Amino acid sequence: MIEIRFHGRGGQGAVIASKILASALFKEGQYAQAFPAFGAERRGAPVMAFTRFDQKAITRRCMVYEPNHVVVLDEPILDLVDVTAGLKEGGWILINTPKPPSDFLRYKKYHVATVDANRIATENGLGTATAPVVNTVILGAFSKATGLVGLKAVLEGIKEYVPSKPEANAAAAQVAFERANA
Repeated sequence: MIEIRFHGRGGQGAVIASKILASALFKEGQYAQAFPAFGAERRGAPVMAFTRFDQKAITRRCMVYEPNHVVVLDEPILDLVDVTAGLKEGGWILINTPKPPSDFLRYKKYHVATVDANRIATENGLGTATAPVVNTVILGAFSKATGLVGLKAVLEGIKEYVPSKPEANAAAAQVAFERANA
């Protein structure tokens, strides 16, 4: 079983990203789950969401404590939350940042990929310059960095789960796939 933990802020779309990823994996023949973990958080507060998948039915029904991979939708969260807690050695950490992976040497036990999802979201009219919505963007980069899910399935999942601007969201994911630094 492969487990992914998303770290984001309320309003960035971490929960929807986990659902789109699960849908994309399902389209590729995997069993998948997606679910959030949050309480009374408000817009801008740190949130987590999870996706797990396997080639056989999944009976586990708990939070992801030892993820294989981590997706960070907002770089400043790295200073607030230990995103590597429980992360398996050699797993991927995908970070939304304009910085190259070499700027994150503190994560030397892991593979680091980066993508400037804020810029790509803004270029595609997803959210605003001060509050870009990066969930679909980060999934394009996740597809490229990990190779766990094909971009075609991600784009299909976006069109299924994103009723607002599905074409712009799909285009942004495609650009992120091309621009990801992995």
